[in-house]
Amino acid sequence: MTLKIGNISLPDFPLLLAPMEDVSDPPFRYVCKQHGADLMYTEFISSEGLIRMARKSKMKLDIFEYERPIGIQLFGSDVDSMREAGRIADEAEPDLIDINYGCPVKAVACRGAGAALLQDIPKMVEMTSEIVKIATRPVTVKTRLGWDESTKNIEDVAERLQDIGIAALTIHGRTRAQLYKGPADWTLIGKIKENPRITIPIFGNGDVDTPEKAMEMKNRYGVDGVMIGRASIGYPWIFNEIKHFMDEGTHLSPPTISQRVDTCRSHLDFSIRWKGDYVGIVEMRRHYTNYFKGLDHFKEHRMKLVTSNSYDEILQTLEFIRERYASAEV
Repeated sequence: MTLKIGNISLPDFPLLLAPMEDVSDPPFRYVCKQHGADLMYTEFISSEGLIRMARKSKMKLDIFEYERPIGIQLFGSDVDSMREAGRIADEAEPDLIDINYGCPVKAVACRGAGAALLQDIPKMVEMTSEIVKIATRPVTVKTRLGWDESTKNIEDVAERLQDIGIAALTIHGRTRAQLYKGPADWTLIGKIKENPRITIPIFGNGDVDTPEKAMEMKNRYGVDGVMIGRASIGYPWIFNEIKHFMDEGTHLSPPTISQRVDTCRSHLDFSIRWKGDYVGIVEMRRHYTNYFKGLDHFKEHRMKLVTSNSYDEILQTLEFIRERYASAEV
């Protein structure tokens, strides 16, 4: 069986890679695609930056054929700017356009974008409708349960957004006020799936960091798929681990040290190819701790990885890690 978002065909229960600022760039997406991600998104792109063709915003439009299906995610506070950004994104030929109404960080929400639109549903509906009208491909939305505990309006939001033509909805199981604190609440996500009026795919997001949790969200709340964010950072294997568990009911063996080193190196090499030597090396530093999480006495090696500007030195350190820790696995 397959699941459809507009004309896009996905597996019956797809696993989505969340759009994460400063994380979900092409190098990171490359390793996630290799390890089972079914649908991926760009980092979110500022509508204002895209209209000005700011270099950083324009770079985020880069997509590669092997990534498909892939969505470009936009955020902004002005309807006209978002409409124009939607047109530019559409011309970049993604498989879909996603609108971010979920980002909780102050730099976004306090400017009236991201999760701030949960306080102005008519404006959210108008903005979405304008992008649906100009886009030649499916438009989807990612949002949260509401602004805070007293305004959990996602059930109303889901119906209104479906009515104006979105093709799928991803819901993070927290309010904006919660940020990323406390457990995600999937109860309202489940209620939306039970609503007979809702016919578009509903994806759940929040706290899916094990195969068991993904299975629980599918069976308990009936979601059409799950979106995985922080749990994939430095651990792209989670996608195939979830798929194997759902198909076979057993766990895949965790990646070996050699596999961790190889994937980390692939990520680094792509980062340098796409960003250039200096930026590629510097921006890779945020990933090393996650790739080698759980290794004893790793601090010394981590310091070498995050302070070196030499590709050859980094490779030497990675090979040393391989040799030192692989012997402990035997």
